[in-house]
Amino acid sequence: MYIVSYDIESNRRRTKFSKFLKKFGRRIQYSIFEIRNSSRVLKNIMTEVEMVYEPHFTNSDSILIMQLCEGCKGKVKRYGYAANEEEEVVIFE
Repeated sequence: MYIVSYDIESNRRRTKFSKFLKKFGRRIQYSIFEIRNSSRVLKNIMTEVEMVYEPHFTNSDSILIMQLCEGCKGKVKRYGYAANEEEEVVIFE
């Protein structure tokens, strides 16, 4: 699973990027998407970022892509409405 977070100053580019990410995953917060797919999908996202968005970055724009590994299971704690979106129940000791 991958987490993609973005902070893009331009309303137009931010909206376009959000619509692009909706093709691959689901929004879990305003500018954070959860992508549950293969490394091929990740490569497509990274190529799009590098070719379309990064050339237009200002000093305040950023996109973060983070991988959550299978061995990290149980390391994500959800609160509020996000807790209801998780299918598995994780108990912390």
